Amino acid sequence: MTTVTAVRFGIKTTPMHVPYEDIRRVWQEADAIPQIADAWLWDHLLPVAGPKDGTVHEGWTLLSALAAQTERLRLGLLVTSNRIRPPALLGKMASTVDVISGGRLVLGLGVGGTHQPPGAGGIAGENPAVAEYDAYGLTLVPPAEGIARLDETVRVLKLMWTRDVFDFEGEYYRLRGTRNEPKPVQRPGPPLLIGGWGTRLLRLVAEHADVWNVPGPPHNTVEFVAARARVLDAHCAELGRDPAEIVRSVQVLVSYDDPAATRATVTALVRAGMNHIVLSLPRPYPDGVARRLADEVIRPVRDATE
Repeated sequence: MTTVTAVRFGIKTTPMHVPYEDIRRVWQEADAIPQIADAWLWDHLLPVAGPKDGTVHEGWTLLSALAAQTERLRLGLLVTSNRIRPPALLGKMASTVDVISGGRLVLGLGVGGTHQPPGAGGIAGENPAVAEYDAYGLTLVPPAEGIARLDETVRVLKLMWTRDVFDFEGEYYRLRGTRNEPKPVQRPGPPLLIGGWGTRLLRLVAEHADVWNVPGPPHNTVEFVAARARVLDAHCAELGRDPAEIVRSVQVLVSYDDPAATRATVTALVRAGMNHIVLSLPRPYPDGVARRLADEVIRPVRDATE
């Protein structure tokens, strides 16, 4: 993979307490704005904020619909929970979305639900995955097991995208005579984004990922993001990998009322070495929000940093 220098910008529409029609509107608007390179959803089954009985759209189903209704944007989930779908099923789903989109998928992956203390990841209160997993018959696992499972998933995905037929024997997943047709449009497969910030997780990023993503302000400070990037650099050095091969991606919550504050945060992240900025949109989404972001955030930040 070539070294990444120029900063790219994307948007994220969290599909919680938001009508499908509004998400589609924003994505189609962003699809026509060249300054916005990509668009993202998430992967939760219950609301993690606001009314507990509110609407939440399933991420991969929604992504497939949006892939069919856009033409240019790269797209994915920030990030897919590795605890919801078995690896081979996820590989089949991702291959299908890459075909539907004409080769625009970025496969975002995360550990998924693990046992975490209150306030982990900058999210106040009890771990929201507890109620979510109870409701959908899923199980939380210890963090070390979650990372080991994610490692096996990555290995399965790469086999699905490059082999005609294969077996896989892991500690957690076992496959026999697995076939996957059609293969993704992108060869040898869609770019792999891994999201997270733990030291063991960053080792996995250094081993496998094309893109590393981490939540930024308000969940984590610019200084925290920069410190975690240095840990990733150290893992790359141990493995003999050029750290510049890995895109440094960060999510930033947008302020509609104070675009100057958003610009300042994004500028600080770019100067700290992050080269992919995902602008996360609070609900509800104003009309013309993608154009506003291009004019009020993306263009001024590029003028100040390039």
